[in-house]
Parts: sequence; C-alpha cells; structure tokens
Amino acid sequence: MNKVELLGYYGSDLTHAQSAWTSTTRDLTEEKLGRVDKLLKMLATEGHHTPFEKSSLHFLVTVDQATHIHLLKHRIGVSINGESARYKELKEDKYIIPEDWPKDAQEVLENYTKDTNAAYHLLVEKLTPQLGRKRAKESARFMKMMNSQITMDVMFNWRSFYHFQKLRNDGHAQKEVRELAEEMLNQVKQIEGNPFKQTLKAFKLG
Repeated sequence: MNKVELLGYYGSDLTHAQSAWTSTTRDLTEEKLGRVDKLLKMLATEGHHTPFEKSSLHFLVTVDQATHIHLLKHRIGVSINGESARYKELKEDKYIIPEDWPKDAQEVLENYTKDTNAAYHLLVEKLTPQLGRKRAKESARFMKMMNSQITMDVMFNWRSFYHFQKLRNDGHAQKEVRELAEEMLNQVKQIEGNPFKQTLKAFKLG
C-alpha cells in the first residue's frame, strides 16, 4: 500500500486571517477574532486565495510511480524531493499490488514484479563494468515497473493543498492517488487542536 505521514505544519486559521488583514491592519481585537470564520469563507468563496499561501503542510509519502507522476503533474506551489535511483540502487524493491484486483491477477502482477526487480539488480551488476556504476543504475531503472514505489518529501502551502485536493480527491482521479489525497486530508483534520478547522470549512473540505 502507499503510505503517508504528516511530518509537520506551520500556520493556522488565524495565520490566514492575519495575512488578509495586512492590507488594513494586523492588530487583533475581540471583534476581529469573532469573524475569522466569515472572513475565511469570503476569501475562499471569492477566490482571494493569496492569504492561504502563508501556511505549510509537510508530508512524507511512499507511492507507486503512477501516483508519483500525478503528484508532479498540474501541481501549483508544491515542493517535492524524492529518493533517486540515479544515486543509489533501489535495494528495498518497494511495490504495490492493487487490492481491488482478483486474486489470480494479483498473483500474476506480484510474480512479474519480483522477476523484473531481480532483473533490475542483475543489470546493475552486469552493466557496471562497461558503463560505470552511475550509468548502470540509471539504465537498470528501465526494468522497474509502474507499481514500484519511491519515498518522497512533499510540502504544500494551503492554496496548493486545496488545488491538489480538488484535482485528486475526486471520483475521476485514479484510485491510488485519490486514496493518498484522502489520507493527507484526514491527517490534517486530525492535527491536535484542529488549527485549520475554519479553513477546512471555508473550502468545504471539513
């Protein structure tokens, strides 16, 4: 299975509100604190999303190659860094088998995956004498299948997180990336103290 862990975060509903109030005054009053929810709802609804760039959500994920591509495509303001098969041999052979496949189809994929992983390691060794270790690792990656996994460090600001949720936490999205988006959202909702409660509500993610 793909995995996700929320490593940390910065900001809160108040961070977003104070960013919006910078255009007038950031001074807080009881009256202002009482209308944070209305302000955030207005900003989200009217498309004034710049204040939501002032927070960050930092995840560590282990995902299949197809989901890796979905994370990279169409992203806005997302910082991604992942383990590289250019610089090291992928010795763990992490991979996923879709849980909704029939058992016999799962067995076919698993056996084929094990064979191609074995071929990957064999090619690293066979190509190294002629091509050098670096190029051997680069070339051997062609044996890795789309269900092979890599670990990635992913950071969103709230605006980019909402864009990702809207794009990937959707019935039309591929199952694996949809489940990743759902779990990311669940972990944000479970942050102690629920610091993004009103922001979640404003974007109809709560």
